[in-house]
Amino acid sequence: MVLYRDLNLITQPFSRPVITIGNFDGVHLGHQTLFGLVRERAAAVNGHSVVITFDPHPIKLMQPGRQLPLLTTTDQKIRLLGELNLDIVIVHPFTKEFGAMPAREFIQHYLLERLGVQEIVIGHDYRFGHNREGNIALLQTLGAAWGFPVHVVDAIQVDEIIVSSTLIRNLIRDGKVAAARTFLGRSYEVTGEVIHGHGRGARLLGFPTANIRADNELLPVAGIYAVRATLWGRTYAAVANIGVCPTFDNDELSLEVHILDFNQDIYGSHLAVEFVQRLRDERRFPNIPALVDQIKTDVEAARQIVRLEGRDRHEVEVSRQNTS
Repeated sequence: MVLYRDLNLITQPFSRPVITIGNFDGVHLGHQTLFGLVRERAAAVNGHSVVITFDPHPIKLMQPGRQLPLLTTTDQKIRLLGELNLDIVIVHPFTKEFGAMPAREFIQHYLLERLGVQEIVIGHDYRFGHNREGNIALLQTLGAAWGFPVHVVDAIQVDEIIVSSTLIRNLIRDGKVAAARTFLGRSYEVTGEVIHGHGRGARLLGFPTANIRADNELLPVAGIYAVRATLWGRTYAAVANIGVCPTFDNDELSLEVHILDFNQDIYGSHLAVEFVQRLRDERRFPNIPALVDQIKTDVEAARQIVRLEGRDRHEVEVSRQNTS
């Protein structure tokens, strides 16, 4: 995959590019279906598969009062797109001036003249340009006039439920991380730097925890979770606590992760945390021994859940290989 950070840095058209445009927050199963058609059409015309997305998300600038915690950081989005065998990803800086550009001008100046669009693939509900005037009808009209077909991807459903970033966002807010995985196609991931906390995990409880300063805007609801933690290229079973640690009368929300069978100094390191399953609510315990007993139970539950979930994923992968 070739990454461009600005449309204006592209000085000559690509070879027969098949292009899709969108915010693609979450890079969920609906997005992945759209990207699959982009790859398919690019292969059919012997061209390049191209994704155009934006940073920051347009809503952050155009509707600054709207609360929209994103599912993915820009870095996560780029990494996820890179795993989907796309040829070219363009992350264009979104500004108010760019957002005010008429849709017709955007299509002509960028897609047609600068990129040399061969075909366009678009989601059924995507709109762009000034006042969101860039819709399917406009694309089809201009495509007919300027010589590029427009393919529209219908809403993707899983168990008769339409996959959307809003649906997934609400599931994660409610702590339903296993259900969110059904629509994401993977576990929800939060990344962040390991910072110093209160130091109680190892000292008082015997379970050292990594306090995470999260890069992501969206955390699941407070509670205890079975998770996978990836550090330095290795993945471990782990338990995560999101909350205020009521037994110790904290008042700040934190994300703490106890990595199973691991005890190294990782302050300053970057950790990725995949939420597999919610175990329970966070609650106050009468004393430290009672809390320790519950943590032991949580650790064993997480060990089994992550092990089984990992085995199931392996079995699915083996099944795919045997049928391909």
